[in-house]
Amino acid sequence: MLSNTYGTPPVAIVSGKGATVTDEDGKEYIDMLAGIAVNSLGYAHPAIVEAVSTQVATVGHVSNLFASKPVVEAAGKLLEKVGDTDARVFFSNSGAEANEAAFKLARLTGRRRILAAHHGFHGRTMGSLAMTGQPSKRKAFEPFPGGVEFYTYGDIDYLTTLVEQNPEDTAAIILEPIQGETGVIPAPDGFLSAVRELCTTHGILMIVDEVQTGVGRTGDFFAFQHEDVFPDVITMAKSLGAGMPIGATIARGQAKGLFTPGSHGTTFGGNPVSCAAAATVLELVDDPFLAEVTRKGEWLRTELAKSPAVQSVRGRGLMLGVVLNKSVAKDVVAAGLQHGLILNAPSSEVVRLTPPLVITDEELAQAVERLHKVLEDIG
Repeated sequence: MLSNTYGTPPVAIVSGKGATVTDEDGKEYIDMLAGIAVNSLGYAHPAIVEAVSTQVATVGHVSNLFASKPVVEAAGKLLEKVGDTDARVFFSNSGAEANEAAFKLARLTGRRRILAAHHGFHGRTMGSLAMTGQPSKRKAFEPFPGGVEFYTYGDIDYLTTLVEQNPEDTAAIILEPIQGETGVIPAPDGFLSAVRELCTTHGILMIVDEVQTGVGRTGDFFAFQHEDVFPDVITMAKSLGAGMPIGATIARGQAKGLFTPGSHGTTFGGNPVSCAAAATVLELVDDPFLAEVTRKGEWLRTELAKSPAVQSVRGRGLMLGVVLNKSVAKDVVAAGLQHGLILNAPSSEVVRLTPPLVITDEELAQAVERLHKVLEDIG
């Protein structure tokens, strides 16, 4: 019935509350994945339910030929988080679309080269996949749009040499502050700052992909704030809508005027219902909320590291990669379901944890207890 892009799902989810979901047989699971970092406020959050219900009962869709209040509110609140009210927001439906828009912004500079990181992930559309440095995802779909070259993530010397081969034709450097799909790999300290300096020197757009890391996932609203840098273009999605489909491309400085009427568009991007959800998320994810994410993340990291099966725990906030001593991560995910735990394995050695940011201390404690049991059983 459905296209076989994800294989046969092992469980059918029918309801959820907070960080816990229930399947069609009535079994409950603590969701430590959150729809792959999407359900930032968990399931059935009353503020999201109210915002979405009210909006869909008022007006569910208008084309972008017209204005609507939720879109303006969401954009305004987002720019407050960015700290630049002169920036411009393009709303789309997903992270891939947000990165596709960033790709087009880079092209509008008149330069051709876009430098992207090996092992990075920016989406599965042809433009976003062109910037994705994972050969296994790319091979079947070549050739891609030209001009994309890849650098070693975290190696500023390599990247500088690559830029200096042709700086006048280098449009953009794109990166994730933490590479999620590769196994939760943070950029080395100082790397983002060095990239910012390199881009400023040569008039290159610095594009930071915050699709997975943004909206408080790492304890900062944006993960790039960990180094106090300011990108030219920021892409977002996932947690921004708390389960509703939305993406955003934010352009600042020289980038903000690149899109003009007719240069880009979307039918469903900036949907009033999704924007109503996003505006609510942006209101709730404040400084005290972020402090709680940091606290929970530090506790979770400490408790996970106590397992003899765990080599290390990397990441920040509630975006953690549990590096195992053995290549059994996929077995851990399967066994986790049996123990009422939803996990993810981006590689054979890493279990990725991106739970709802509102997960309670009690749910975290139960999840850790169950995960320790799984790791002990697998050995």
